[in-house]
Amino acid sequence: VLGGARGGALKAGQLLASVEALFPPDPEQTWRQALVGLTDSVQALPWAHVEPVLRGDLGPDWRSLLPQLDTVPVASASIGPVHRGRWHDGRDVAVKIQYPGVAAALRSDLRGVEVATRVAGLVARGMTLPPLVREMRVRLAEELDYLHEASAQRTFAAAYAGSDEVVVPGVVHATPRVLVGEWLDGTPIAHLDPADAAVRSRAGERYQRFLLSGPELAGLLHTDPHPGNFRVVPDGRLGVLDFGSTLAMPGGMPPTFGRLIRALLDGDPSVVHDRLVAEGFVREGARVDVTKLSDYLSPFTVPARHERFAFSPQWLRSQFGRVNDPRDPDFAVALKLDMPAEHLFTHRVWLGCVGVLCLLEAEVPVRGELERWLPGFAPAPH
Repeated sequence: VLGGARGGALKAGQLLASVEALFPPDPEQTWRQALVGLTDSVQALPWAHVEPVLRGDLGPDWRSLLPQLDTVPVASASIGPVHRGRWHDGRDVAVKIQYPGVAAALRSDLRGVEVATRVAGLVARGMTLPPLVREMRVRLAEELDYLHEASAQRTFAAAYAGSDEVVVPGVVHATPRVLVGEWLDGTPIAHLDPADAAVRSRAGERYQRFLLSGPELAGLLHTDPHPGNFRVVPDGRLGVLDFGSTLAMPGGMPPTFGRLIRALLDGDPSVVHDRLVAEGFVREGARVDVTKLSDYLSPFTVPARHERFAFSPQWLRSQFGRVNDPRDPDFAVALKLDMPAEHLFTHRVWLGCVGVLCLLEAEVPVRGELERWLPGFAPAPH
C-alpha cells in the first residue's frame, strides 16, 4: 500500500525500513520483506505517464541520448522510478525519472504534517515543532530538484574517488526531473546472506563509517540512511545510491551530538544539563532529569561505550520498548526536549544508522569511529 501511494507515504515506509528491528519478532520475516523491499517492489506507473517527463526534460529526440531504456523500472525512490538503460556512448546507466505531479503531492503531505504538529504542540507543550516542519520543507525542495541531487552526487563521488571501501556512481546527465547516473551492480545490504556474519559486519562497518565521514570528506551529510540506498558491489566495496536528501556541512559534522554523548558517558549531570541548554535542546530555566535522559538516549550511548558492539534487533527492541512506553517515567523526558530544527536530519541519520546496523546484526567498531569522525566526542586530553 505504501509503495502504491508513493510520495510522502512511501518516504514514511522507507523511514520505517531503517528501524525494521523495532517491529515485533517475526520468524517468517514478513515485516522485513515488506519494508526493505519498498525500493524494488513499487507498483510501476504506466509508461505513457512517465515518458512525457523524459520528453519534457530531454527533448522530443530523447531516444538519441538513451537508445536503450527499459520501460519497466528496476527500483523506485520515493519521488521517482529508476529505469535501466544505455547512454548513447555505450555506458550502462540508471535513469531516475520524477513521478508526474509528485511535487504537488509531497507539498500537500507536508501541509498535513504541519497541521498535525500544531495539534501535537497543544498536547506536548514546550515542543517547538513548526521550525522542524520548515526545515523539512527546505529539504524537500532540494530533494525535488534533480540538479541539486546531481551536484551532491558529484561531490560525494569526488570525495570518495579511489576509496577501497566506498564507491559512488558518477553522474552522466541531469535535468530538474531526470537524473542519469552510472549503473552500479550489487547486492542491497538488507539482502545479504543472513548466514554470513563477516560480510554483514563488514558492510555495516563501512555503512557507519560512510555516514560519519561524509561531512568531513565531502562537506555533506547523506541524510537518507534507508538500507535500499546501499549495496555491496562485486569487488566488496559499499555502493551508495540516491543523494536527493543531503545536508550541507562545509565545516564538518557539528560538535553538538558528540559533546552531548561524551557528557552523558562521563556521567556529570550538571555538565549534561548545561550542554543541553547551550545547544538549544532545553529552554533556559527548564529542568530535565539527566539520569532519565541518559536512559532515554541509551540506544545511542550504550554502543559508544564499547570499542566493538554487536547490534541486534533484540537489543534495539529492548531499548525502545522501554523508553517509548508512555507508562515508563523515561518516556516523559522526550516531551521536555526541544530539538533545534537544524538537527532534525542529523538525528534521523543517527537513528537510521543504529536501526540498519541492527537489521544487519553487525558487529562493528564504535568508540574509535566516533572519536575519529564525530567532533566533540573524543575525551579532552589530560
